[in-house]
Amino acid sequence: MAKPVVDQETCTGCGICVDTCPVQAIEMIDGKARIDQDKCTDCKACIDACPVQAIK
Repeated sequence: MAKPVVDQETCTGCGICVDTCPVQAIEMIDGKARIDQDKCTDCKACIDACPVQAIK
């Protein structure tokens, strides 16, 4: 199963996913969220937290 990825065009850079991630696998780069796939545990908390559904 694929881990979550951020749609860079949809992401508004709000940072909610960064605050939500329990393993600090998400950081803001150039105003957009980026998920470190090596750190991600596939908990999907970021998917539920994203207000614009930019994470799939």
